Amino acid sequence: MKQDEIVSAIRATGGFDSARQAETAVRATLTVLGERISGGETRDLAAQLPAAFAEALPPVGAGERFGVNEFYRRVAELEGDSCTAPKARRHARAVMAVLKTSVSPAEFEDVAAQLPNDYADLLGREPVIHY
Repeated sequence: MKQDEIVSAIRATGGFDSARQAETAVRATLTVLGERISGGETRDLAAQLPAAFAEALPPVGAGERFGVNEFYRRVAELEGDSCTAPKARRHARAVMAVLKTSVSPAEFEDVAAQLPNDYADLLGREPVIHY
């Protein structure tokens, strides 16, 4: 998917008021994901994303160990604008749902395989809305 298609789908899926907010959520979610997954998986994922989003991922993931609630807290912190953890949860789930449709199934499964069971909430089956 192209950058504008990803933003549009995330905006509709996550109920964002603007494209800017959706882009902020994408970058925040990918930044935190890059902190959580390890090795070259971040590079593999970035290779399938538009350049503007790929730059949110480090070349090598840190592989930090933290749970899904901490993931949402970090996304909220990066989003700023008084974003709460429940809002960040909705935003990150929308980003991941669209990400799943934007990259190859094998790549998404590689990312998901690095996340523990409590991340099932993040990887939920949100319906993606395309315009």
